[in-house]
Amino acid sequence: MSSKPTISFWEKEVFLKNIDLIIIGSGIVGLTAAIEFNRLHPAKKIVILERGSFPSGASTKNAGFACFGSLTELASDMEVIGDQKVFDLVDRRWRGLSVLKELVGTKSIEYENLGGYELFTNRDQNSYDSALNLMPKVNAELQKIIGKDTFQKADDRISLFKFKGIEHIIFNQYEAQINTGKMISQLIALARESGIEIINGVTVNHIEDVNTSVEIETTLGKIKCLQCLIATNGFTKKLLPEIEVEPARAQVLITSPIPNLPFKGTFHYNEGYYYFRNVGDRVLFGGGRNLDLARETTTEMALSNLIQEKLEELLTQVILPTNSFDIEQRWSGIMGVSKSKETISRQLSENVSCAVRLGGMGVAIGSLIGQDAARSIKY
Repeated sequence: MSSKPTISFWEKEVFLKNIDLIIIGSGIVGLTAAIEFNRLHPAKKIVILERGSFPSGASTKNAGFACFGSLTELASDMEVIGDQKVFDLVDRRWRGLSVLKELVGTKSIEYENLGGYELFTNRDQNSYDSALNLMPKVNAELQKIIGKDTFQKADDRISLFKFKGIEHIIFNQYEAQINTGKMISQLIALARESGIEIINGVTVNHIEDVNTSVEIETTLGKIKCLQCLIATNGFTKKLLPEIEVEPARAQVLITSPIPNLPFKGTFHYNEGYYYFRNVGDRVLFGGGRNLDLARETTTEMALSNLIQEKLEELLTQVILPTNSFDIEQRWSGIMGVSKSKETISRQLSENVSCAVRLGGMGVAIGSLIGQDAARSIKY
């Protein structure tokens, strides 16, 4: 007798037979890919396999930033991959946000264009000066993609926000925030309306392209399909060890409601390694991965005292120095990153493809990558 989970004749007949496309991962990429593939091939049977109760990576565990890169983050990336690749990435992120809004609308996901702010302390003067020098060039390039004067000086807002120790602010008028739980809920609803099956609690252990079909070893047993798309982002190496994508754990906390919270919007600090925003009258704060990069290169959904204590310290001393608050919840999510910020969306064999490595910008670029992946599947 086997101790493996059993499935009934009915389940096998209805859910697991005659599948045209299996997508592994029910995050923003996987769901968008399924919706687009259904639009292109409405008669094909699509099944999404997800190992968690909710998307296991970062789609519902992130901070809900609809952003495309702070000025210092873009500057840092330009040093690594060059100017043109960075601006190409911004273009794709911006188009990805447009795709997402077209799919689910703005009201349903609580899309609010409150603007984004990058903060600089007196220790960041060199970084700030470099950012100011770069600002005209970046604004000129982004005008071709987004609009006029994306980044602006905003030191006049420091006193309004009541931060402590902040010397300079750079404002991005096009940055927004969303509710990523509602984003995924809307995408799931669209998928199910189209007859797409989403099966949760299924772990995929191995994938094999056998020329005329794909055999997928799972905790439900072997499942066959004609085509397979892997959309597992930070968890990709478990299935595709040859793919250059590393897991990156992001830790987040959220406060209790704070009466008369003095700021609204999305905020970045230290090249994007720290980030916070208002959620109504609460503060959501995340980051600190740079404090211990080696240990944060992991797929373990856990928290570290080092990072959580640093987040609380910055909240108390810099962000909310005059407010009392409690920490109501803490969590972590797994991103997929590499030194190159470019996404990977390609055919791996005749019947297997992948769309991964979103570089911490999944909200922005995920829908575009999902659509592109669906359109590239051969049928």
